[in-house]
Amino acid sequence: MAKASSTKITGPRKAAMALLSLGEEVSSLILKKLTTDEIREISLQMAYINGVKKDISDELLKEFTSLFKTEGAVNVDGDEFIRNLLPSVLKLDQARDIMAKMDENKQKVPFKHLRDIDPKLLAGFIKGEHPQTIAIIVSHLQHLKASQVLAYLPEQLQFEVVGRIANLESVPPDLIQEVDEVLEKELMSLGTRGEQIGGVGVVAEILNHCDHRTGDSILQFLEETDTDLAERVRKLMFVFEDLLHVNDAGIRELLKEIRNEELTMALKTASEDLKTKIFKNLSQRAAQMLQEDISMMGPARLSEVESAQQAILTVARKLEKDGKLVLAGKDGGESFV
Repeated sequence: MAKASSTKITGPRKAAMALLSLGEEVSSLILKKLTTDEIREISLQMAYINGVKKDISDELLKEFTSLFKTEGAVNVDGDEFIRNLLPSVLKLDQARDIMAKMDENKQKVPFKHLRDIDPKLLAGFIKGEHPQTIAIIVSHLQHLKASQVLAYLPEQLQFEVVGRIANLESVPPDLIQEVDEVLEKELMSLGTRGEQIGGVGVVAEILNHCDHRTGDSILQFLEETDTDLAERVRKLMFVFEDLLHVNDAGIRELLKEIRNEELTMALKTASEDLKTKIFKNLSQRAAQMLQEDISMMGPARLSEVESAQQAILTVARKLEKDGKLVLAGKDGGESFV
């Protein structure tokens, strides 16, 4: 393996590594001679350095002093180092501003620039990419956005992408960054730890948000090609009829949060068992009125019914996060006592 060299390190990163090697006391004296912008740039670089190897440290310090010698490695966490150092170099508000910027950069969300792009436009833009690349992109989208993008992809490509998402585990961050940067540049031209993404749970959440035609088509493909995977996905999915498995207290919490018109539309295609469950958790008067509304409702578009059901499921998932409702899956949910 080739020996590491400081000649490949340039600019603020080289300065950051050298300061880590010098220690806090000496570094504070040096930083006091720099401008606020220079300190900010070096600080941002330093926040990503976990330590400096001895050969790099020696080479850097020879470049600065030609006198520094040490054994082993300079095992210093850059983020902790600079946070301890900044308050002694800058005014408190300036130090806080720089540290806030460091935190913001470290929390950068991959593919953030895709959030506001129309799903149809995005699907058309990425459909020519390799399925593995598409799987990485789709895995980083919010589940609703991912389901919309998936629906606009050609059917065979949908199957390929879903299969790859289900089998994604750890993806090198430099690969994610490369895909993200290339995609961002291409979209703009038109007007050390792997990150855990994908998995069966992501597929289930995406399919939960798909329209019935797309979801059923993908599940059918999975059943034909990988019955075990299809079963695992199904167990994690939660559809409107699965409200049957929510306890009465959870149903009452849900009914408080949804509009009567939405509930009436959603129950248009619901089973009699689910309707009965809903009715028994309403007051006698409210249940009677709901039954009358359903019976008097004329023909409705299936898409409108499904939209109302998805809206109610969105509320149910929010209540689950708040601990007010338990979404016990029809196949794998635990019993609660």
